[in-house]
Formats: sequence, structure tokens, C-alpha cells
Amino acid sequence: MPDDVKILPGEPSAETPLAAALSERYLAYALSTITARSLPDVRDGLKPVHRRVLWAMHQLKLDPASGFKKCARIVGDVMGKYHPHGDAAIYDAMVRLAQDFASRFPLVEGQGNFGNIDGDNAAAMRYTESRLTEVAQAMLANIEDDTVDFRATYDGEEREPVVLPAAFPNLLANGASGIAVGMATNIPPHNAGEVCAAALELIRNPQATTAELLAHMPGPDFPTGGLLVEDAATIAEAYATGRGSFRMRAAYEVERGKNGAWQVVITAIPYQVQKARLVEQIAQLLEEKKLPLLGDVRDESTDLVRLVLEPKTRNVEPAVMMETLFRATALESRFSLNMNVLDANRTPRVMGLREVLRAWLDHRHVVLERRSRHRLAAIARRLEILEGYLIVYLNLDEVIRIIREEDEPKPRLMARFGLTDMQAEAVLNMRLRSLRKLEEMEIRREHDKLSKEQKGLNTLLASDKKRWEAIAKEIEDTRRAFGDGPLGKRRTLINGVAAAVTVDETAFVEREAITIILSEKGWLRAQKGHLPADAELRFKEGDALAFALPAETTDRVVVFGAMGRAFTLKADAIPRGRGDGQPLRLMVDMANEDTPIALFKPEARMLVAANDGKGFVVEAEDLLAEKRTGRQVMNLEGAARAVLCAPAAGDSIAVVGDNRKLLVFPLDQIPVMGRGRGVQLQSYKDGGLRDALVFEAAAGLSWQQGDRTRTETDITTWRGNRAGAGKPVPHGFPRTGRFS
Repeated sequence: MPDDVKILPGEPSAETPLAAALSERYLAYALSTITARSLPDVRDGLKPVHRRVLWAMHQLKLDPASGFKKCARIVGDVMGKYHPHGDAAIYDAMVRLAQDFASRFPLVEGQGNFGNIDGDNAAAMRYTESRLTEVAQAMLANIEDDTVDFRATYDGEEREPVVLPAAFPNLLANGASGIAVGMATNIPPHNAGEVCAAALELIRNPQATTAELLAHMPGPDFPTGGLLVEDAATIAEAYATGRGSFRMRAAYEVERGKNGAWQVVITAIPYQVQKARLVEQIAQLLEEKKLPLLGDVRDESTDLVRLVLEPKTRNVEPAVMMETLFRATALESRFSLNMNVLDANRTPRVMGLREVLRAWLDHRHVVLERRSRHRLAAIARRLEILEGYLIVYLNLDEVIRIIREEDEPKPRLMARFGLTDMQAEAVLNMRLRSLRKLEEMEIRREHDKLSKEQKGLNTLLASDKKRWEAIAKEIEDTRRAFGDGPLGKRRTLINGVAAAVTVDETAFVEREAITIILSEKGWLRAQKGHLPADAELRFKEGDALAFALPAETTDRVVVFGAMGRAFTLKADAIPRGRGDGQPLRLMVDMANEDTPIALFKPEARMLVAANDGKGFVVEAEDLLAEKRTGRQVMNLEGAARAVLCAPAAGDSIAVVGDNRKLLVFPLDQIPVMGRGRGVQLQSYKDGGLRDALVFEAAAGLSWQQGDRTRTETDITTWRGNRAGAGKPVPHGFPRTGRFS
């Protein structure tokens, strides 16, 4: 223990290993975050902060029929009495409960600026007012009837509910999201009427499968509407396991104009997508020329979403243009389903749809039993008092005499008429006006009514069937209240699998002529336009041009390396401009010992060959690979390296070795392979393959000699079969041993 740490006399102390102390404290923090902040309770679908906001508003009597109160007052009550955290966090939680684009069924009715779908924040709490909605009233219904447990608040001065009675299926209807320690939750909103219908099906058939429940509740119902494009099997699997994802798309209409003109109008955007940010994203992609089919975007929204998309040309199909937008923007997004909640024992776990509905129904069953027993206790107390009143009416004169003459009338009344303490106290507190005959009749009617209600409640508590019938009636009332009308109408359309739209990927890129330049030291760049062969190009000191390939931005190009591997590049992804470009090895995973030997557009068959004389013909599609590591095309042995990757257009092949011997043979003697070592093209005693050329025999064999091209039409001398030794090259053949 450090010398500067002093322990007071009599103070208990103990040494604890640091790892154990950290573990204990971190687990305590993690448990607090999971159970008291981030995960909702499966019974009422609320996190503690939301529950405390609703409870504080209920205590302030902010029911739907009352006036509004400043949000600052509500936040102050919540923070001071129930939730000892920052006022900003409490206000943000309350704002979200009031936003109709965030909550499918808002629990708070706001007055003032509570933000919008563009992502603008709400006004400060001192400017806004709020009160509870009818949905929140259903969540709090009968909370004073001992339907739920209460606990002491953080300072012990107040009481707060552990869970709300929740006559409304809030967890599924409004959804929830949160990130705890080591776990998270993400539950989409649903249609309350459909959730109630699924719950009623589970009451009718306790063994109902997920598929049978989904017949009533087919999927999420997001407050912002849109389309759910997911097949039924995927949806069923997600709800059965409690994990999955849903693909959402914006809803749109095509407005036709004159002379074939048209425009697309977005009427609903995916859930949790900010409209202003979406418009900015589309505009940025438009500026970067990554949406070549789109001409313009305008936001004409009022309280309704209206984004206008104009095509660049009317000749394109609207579905094709929208498919390009769905792929490139947030007009299509995914919602991950993770139904991780706290069960009735406050244990976090992932539940499927059936488990969630069962937990809510069991909670409503507990609420019904507790409410009935609470009511029975109240009836018993009232009946006891009423029976005392009836005894008074039967012995009115004697009761008056005792009260007038006795010093201690209460014990005397109890002894004389057999009254209980409660009855005697009630008799002594009666007003004189209650002694009239009419009051006696009203007491008898009340006694009969309460006796009948008592009998009904006892029958209810004695019958499991009757209890579930009562719960079903309550849920049916909830379904009619919140499942019908404008609020209950389904907003998200479930279209199943989206129709397949064939879109050429080049539609995402504006077609433009470029020249791709690769230097000897591996620096890659592209310049606008097709540069002439004698164009002046600048490189780093000590570097020079290796390849210059005319292409277009919509092309894919292949870099073939000496290790026999082909790498595919998208032309539009190559750095543009007149700078040095970018190292090729940052764009593909090319080994340090590998070097580019060819740069080309894969449009036809290619001849690949190694310096040991082996080679084969490969189809263009077998050279393409959509991954950074490329595709291994040639399998090389030992010190062999690929030295050639050239077009295989013709009927004959000429091969020349380091020994300056030339061999010509038919191209069909070389196999077409997707991958391998190949076959021997020419045999050598010393050296290896220098160059090869595929050509048309009828046109003769040509090679470059200085600035001139020389053609040998009579190639009989060098004809032979594959793997032959060949004959010395013709007079005037380049000293480099290459055809070009």
C-alpha cells in the first residue's frame, strides 16, 4: 500500500487485486447500463427514462383533456424526482416520444417546434409545451389500482412504477432502439391494430406458430411509410428468431407530362432517413457525375414529403433510373431487427415474435388479476361500511342516544351492535343529512350493486377462461381505438421481393474518354481524352511511361503481372488529373516481387506465356476478378515469370526465343484454359521465350523496324509444330528480339 495513503483508526480496510476490482466495477456499470438505460422492458416497451417521463406527466395531470405545460417544467420534475441525469437527455427522450415521424403512435402531444423529418432539432424546452396522448393514457390506465409494483426513487423521497400496466402493445407498436454494454436492441414499429389481432389469435390458439401470427401482422409499419421489399420467408425467419433485417425503399410515383416527358415524385422515404441529408447526398452524387441518368433533384415538401427527380433524358425507363438511385443513395436502406429486451424477471434476452406477444399477454393477465383483487378489497371495505350504515338505520334512536349520552360512544356502539372499528368510525362520521329515508334506499341499492360486482369478480378470478375472455375484450377495444381511423391505417406497403430491374453498372458512371497511364515504377493515373502517341507526359524523376491505354470511364481494365495474376480495375476509380497519380499497389494487392507486364481492356481472347516457353489462350471473362487480390491465371514453377499477355486474334502464332530463333505454327495447337501452366510453345537449349505474336497467316508476319513496319509474306521457312526449335529470324528482324 502506498505510504501517502492513510487509514483512519478503526476504519475497516482490505486489499483487493486490481483486476478483480476493475472487473467487479465494470460488471456493475454494464448491468446498470443494460437494465436501467438501454434495453426496454418487454411488458410495456419502455426504457426507464421514457417511463419516468410518462409517470411525471401523469402526476402533473397532463391528460389529453387538460391544457399543455412547459416542457421545462416536466423535465425538471423528471430530473428532480425520478431520473438523476442530464436535462438534455430527458428532453431528447420526450421529444422523440412526440415526433410522429419517429414514433408510430406518439405518447406525447407536443405544442411548438419538436423538430422535423429534415433532421432539424426541437426548440429549447423553455419554448415548447406538451401533454399526454390517448395512447399514453392507455399505457397508464388503472395504475392507481395496484396493478403494478412501485419502488422508491433514487433519493427515497418518491415512489415510481417498475413497469406500466400497458393496455397498449407499445413495444411492437412503437419499437425501440438502444446500445448497451456488449448488447444492443433494435425493434421496428408495427401497426397497433395488426399487433392486437395477432395477440387475439394467440389467445384463441396458444400454440399458434409464427406464420399464423404473421397472417395478422405481416411486418413492420414505419411512421414514414415507404415500401418493405423482403420476401415472406425472410420476414418469417426474422420474427421466429428475433434477429434479421428488412430492406426498405422510398415510395414514388411517376408523373407524366407533355411529349413523353416525365418526372419521379418521392412521396415517402425510409424510416430514420433525414430528408435534408438525403437530398444533399443525391445532389453531391449528381455533382460528382455518379448518377448519369438523373438530371435534377428538387425538394417541394410541405408537411408531406415531395421530392422531385427529373431524368437527364426521357428515353430512359423510370424504373431503371430509380434502381440506380436505390443502389447509390439512402432511398433504399436496411433496418436490422434485434428483439433484445428485458423479460419479466429483468433478464436481457432475444425473443421471437411469439415470445414477445406472450410476455405482453401474461403481463395483461397479471394486471387484470391485481386490478380485480384491488377492486374486491375496495368493495369489501365499502360493503362493510354500508352494512354498518344499515344497522344504524334499523336502530336509529338507540344509536343517537348512545352518541348523545356516552362519553366514549365508539366502543359502546361496537359492543351494543357488534360493529367493527371501521363501521363504528364511519357511523360517527355520518352527516345528519344522511339519516333521511331516501339515503337509506340509495345505500341499499349501492349495497346490492357492489354485492353483484363482488360476485362477478370472484367468478372472474376463479375462472382462467373468463379472465382470458376479459383480456381479449380489452385488446379488442384497444384495436378499435387505435387500429382504425387515420392513425391506425397501415403506412408501409409490403411488396414482397422487389421486381428485378436490369441495370448496366455503367449507368452509374458518366461515359467519358480517358487515357490510363501506368509508369514503370507503378504509378497509375488517368487523363481526360484520348492522348496522341506523341503526347508529352510528366513523371517523377527516374520514372517513365510503361503503358498508355485509351479507354472510357465505363470500362474495366486488367493489369497482368509477372507472377501470373490478373487484377481488375474500374476505369472511373482511377485517380484523375495531371499529377503523379496513385501507386498501383494501393489499389490492388500486388506482391512486391510482382511487376505489371500488360495493361489492357479484356475484350477478346488473350495469349499468356512465361519465359520458360509455356503458355495458353485464356478467355477475357476468365481474367476478370472483383477483388483486390485479383485472380491467379498462370501457375508458374520455380523461377519462371510471365512475360507476355497479348491479344489472340488470328489463326497463327509466331514465337521467338532469346536465341533469336523463330517458330510459326497454327493457333489451334494451343489450348484455351481458364487457369494452369499451359503447354510448351517453343523448345530452347539456352535462354527462354522473348516474344510471341498472334496474326493472320494470309496477311503475313509483320514487325516494327524503326519507324517502319516490315511484313514477311512467305513464312514457309519458319512453319512447324508447337514445341519445335524454330529457325533463325529473318534478315532485318529487330535486335531486341521483339515484334514491336
